[in-house]
Amino acid sequence: MSQRAQRLIDAARKLPVPEGTYAVGLGLLISGITAYGFQILAFKGLTKSEYAALNGLWILVFVVAPGFFLPLEQEVGRAVADRRAREIGGGPVVRKAAFAGAVLAGSLMVVAVVGAAAFGLTDRLFHGQEVLLACFVIALGTYAVQHITRGTLSGNGRFGPYGMILGAEGVFRILPVIVLYAAGIDDLLWYGLALAVPPLLAALVSLRGQHGLVDPGPDAEWSELSTNLTLLFLGSLAAQALSYAAALGVLVLAQGKAERDAAADFIVGFFIARIPILLFQAIQAALLPKLAALSGAGKHDDFRSGLKKLVMIVVGVGALGVVAGATIGPTVGEILFGDKFNLGSRDLTLLFLGSAAFIFALTLAQALIALLGHGRALIAWTVGLVFCVGVMALGSSATIDDLFLRAELGYVVGCATAATMMLIFLLVQVRGQGPVSLPLLVEAIEHEPLEI
Repeated sequence: MSQRAQRLIDAARKLPVPEGTYAVGLGLLISGITAYGFQILAFKGLTKSEYAALNGLWILVFVVAPGFFLPLEQEVGRAVADRRAREIGGGPVVRKAAFAGAVLAGSLMVVAVVGAAAFGLTDRLFHGQEVLLACFVIALGTYAVQHITRGTLSGNGRFGPYGMILGAEGVFRILPVIVLYAAGIDDLLWYGLALAVPPLLAALVSLRGQHGLVDPGPDAEWSELSTNLTLLFLGSLAAQALSYAAALGVLVLAQGKAERDAAADFIVGFFIARIPILLFQAIQAALLPKLAALSGAGKHDDFRSGLKKLVMIVVGVGALGVVAGATIGPTVGEILFGDKFNLGSRDLTLLFLGSAAFIFALTLAQALIALLGHGRALIAWTVGLVFCVGVMALGSSATIDDLFLRAELGYVVGCATAATMMLIFLLVQVRGQGPVSLPLLVEAIEHEPLEI
């Protein structure tokens, strides 16, 4: 190793890193790896049509749950941390948030059941597998509990248990699937429950041995939980929807058994193309807090330089993914998912390109929110989602190949549009404000985690 490289490493180590950075990063890494393990075993253990239906549940859960409950988690964490800094007990805030979460979860459950009956939700997303609707309803409850728990832990500075909850969910999710696969059990209900129940178990495990999380204090007004909450709700929902738009589009547009079976191959390719997003999570957890520390120390030139390097890394990860999708993507798919996998390099290249654009958009969104540009970030995500749906709607699906191409082009155009608008808004916002402060950037980092 050169002396220059060693000096850079030593300097990085000396930078103050917010407490819990590595615990949360490790939890995210475990969560990501186990998610891929779940997908591999489910693809091998189920028929293609059942696997596609199961991923209708997966996608709906990871769009709706983070979209609605993650902002509530963020506001709980912020409000509890604020009370903690003022030496005021956060118990009333947590209880208020728990009530709000219960009402929200209950309302979503009703909407899900009514939507399934009135609009054919079960047939469109779950390909007629009604047991998956029951699993979705269960998941709404378990994720509400988990996100409130996560907000309570982060607000109290308990980042070790917070990281544990992320990793434990992944472990609890994959263990029963290993048993199901080894035993040759292909009952879709058990696979659905393996996705729906773990959030609650992970929350219970993370709370073991924890004390003083809900200390008594003055009554909480609803205003304590309302800072930018609507913008956070809508922005989080739009970002998650765009993140899964390609797979969701194929599931909804697929007609007949042949297309629904082929959707399984597409979904597998989609998850392979999300590997750079997993790498991005590791980069985010390791580097963004250090950039925040530079800004907080007043080293604005170093901050700008570091941010440019981070963007370059993100672009590099994205470009590497696109090249990998075009060259070794199909081979990797066969190695991971077996002979049942059947997707070409063109499809994987476009999916990797869409994921790369999404990562870039997410990076810019974090910087934009750090400058209090919540509304502009929401506009960018929404416009990107509109362009994505528009491209998918304009095409035709005379063949399965056409169906895949519609979804892929919509994904690429939508994510690229969102990234472009984020960049424009960020440049405008930066000109109107000074350097980013440490608290704002840390808040943005905490408020934009991505759910695999």
